[in-house]
Amino acid sequence: DDDNSEEGLHTIHSGRHEYAFSFELPQTPLATSFEGRHGSVRYWVKAELHRPWFLPVKLKKEFTVFEHIDINTPSLLSPQAGTKEKTLCCWFCTSGPISLSAKIERKGYTPGESIQIFAEIENCSSRVVVPKAAIYQTQAFYAKGKMKEVKQLVASLRGESLSSGKTETWNGKQLKIPPVSPSILDCSIIRVEYSLMVYVDIPGAMDLFLNLPLVIGTIPLHPFGSRTSSVSSQCSMNMNWLGLTLPERPEAPPSYAEVVTEEQRQSSLAPIGACDDFERALPGPLFAYIQEFRFLPPPLYSEIDPNPDRPTDDRPSCPSR
Repeated sequence: DDDNSEEGLHTIHSGRHEYAFSFELPQTPLATSFEGRHGSVRYWVKAELHRPWFLPVKLKKEFTVFEHIDINTPSLLSPQAGTKEKTLCCWFCTSGPISLSAKIERKGYTPGESIQIFAEIENCSSRVVVPKAAIYQTQAFYAKGKMKEVKQLVASLRGESLSSGKTETWNGKQLKIPPVSPSILDCSIIRVEYSLMVYVDIPGAMDLFLNLPLVIGTIPLHPFGSRTSSVSSQCSMNMNWLGLTLPERPEAPPSYAEVVTEEQRQSSLAPIGACDDFERALPGPLFAYIQEFRFLPPPLYSEIDPNPDRPTDDRPSCPSR
């Protein structure tokens, strides 16, 4: 009844009733939804139905929030690389070093992409080693001044075994990223980070490994971004033509006085009387007309050879003007 209604509460009569509602998420950054071993990030909407003399009915519906990470930013498009070396020692015997160098094209990826790994492994030791690569997810939880960390294997691959004195090269060996949650980098209590570990499994000794940081984003690589990088790399490879020596500057064309003699110039001049008759025949003054061909035009540069003794094959060819 209206007399018994409280502010903000409305009595619902028997029957089916539907109410449309919406909430606007805050403008401040929200951490991506995540389920971890020691904590989680969850979002939900809760509704309650109050009835007289009965306990209220409550219902919750979860929804997912993504804090978008665009991998098309320059910091995430930069290549990641590293080099390490290790020498094995056993009592008084020292074997040769094991060297490892690895590189990936960029730092940012999205789930479903494949990471192309470029690596070179050289085994100068006396043992048989195995090169491997793996993607790890690191979860860090912060509470009351303490931190717990969990490291999980996401994906891995294995190379061929290397005996002593052998070398293996990976020219774009692919490691696919499975469906995983995006990186969480801006949350004060939970962080989720990824890394690519390229390492050499050495039996009976500590492994030789390289850690290359990764960021798993939500906005994939734009098509023109890869095209632009490939074009720029091709351009940088073909820029060696800048170091070539430029050809010598061609000689200047001859002056007009060197080609046309004074007799030719005088003979080309029209008589004064003829000019007066021509001016009277024009509808306007002769001064208003452009005198472009009163004197002979200068010869084309290709018509005059300043070095007649030079062989014909060595003469520079100039375009006609």
